[in-house]
Amino acid sequence: MPLVGTGTLATTAAAEGRGLGAFNVIQLEHVTAIVDAAEEAGCPVVLQISENTVRYHGALRPLASAALSAAEDARVAVSVHLDHAVSPALVEEAVALGVPSVMYDASALPYAENVTATAALAERCRRRGVWVEAELGEIGGKDGAHAPGVRTDPAEAAAFVAATAVDGLAVAVGTSHAMLTRDAAPDFTLIRALRAAVPVPLVLHGSSGVGDAGLVAAVAAGMTKINISTHLNSRFTSAVRADLKARPGSVDPRRYLGAGRDAVTAETARLLRLLDRPVREPAARS
Repeated sequence: MPLVGTGTLATTAAAEGRGLGAFNVIQLEHVTAIVDAAEEAGCPVVLQISENTVRYHGALRPLASAALSAAEDARVAVSVHLDHAVSPALVEEAVALGVPSVMYDASALPYAENVTATAALAERCRRRGVWVEAELGEIGGKDGAHAPGVRTDPAEAAAFVAATAVDGLAVAVGTSHAMLTRDAAPDFTLIRALRAAVPVPLVLHGSSGVGDAGLVAAVAAGMTKINISTHLNSRFTSAVRADLKARPGSVDPRRYLGAGRDAVTAETARLLRLLDRPVREPAARS
């Protein structure tokens, strides 16, 4: 089916009280695994490409083109999203390639500078029909900058959205990027307060560190877009290691990378089924 914008998927999920699974892709195996999982589960999904992954490949176009093509060929609604872009030039490139949504991360800047930079970029993207996610309150765990005490203030979040006109907001509620254990404790009271204060879908980054029950509770409290990366990478890597151990003479990447891809498909399908069900009272449509 045709590529579906992240904005459409997130708005619908928020209105229906569902979570929207958004999974980072690093290579083609991730793209095919996640699309296969969405088709298996019968759920919409977002394929995310981070600025770190772009640096790893040396360019955005090859992986973005593959993700966009896979979305167009999928039997379910699939979107493609640029994740954690700190470079406005990379955002512009993604928009030019046809990526329908971007996350511009100026959260490391002082609040006033974050507002100014984000508002300017959001305005440029809006003129081209691109959905923009921003971040307020550092999510911790990136480049060793784990800051467990940082939280997003609901009043400041509401003012930020009003000043920038962004379409989605990533907030700091106690999760952290790159966690290898699933024992983070999101602040559900804060999530409920943020949902009441902020008129756009909320995004949970660092979701790999949250267990199944916590993910369901976060969606019930008001989170919509649920970003997961490290958890799938862990499953991928474990499956590759197991396959190579079982076949120490293997030299065909299709064998061991295929094992990783299959593991990602199975876990992504399970997570999509977990997230894509109404667990809170639907929000009123504007």
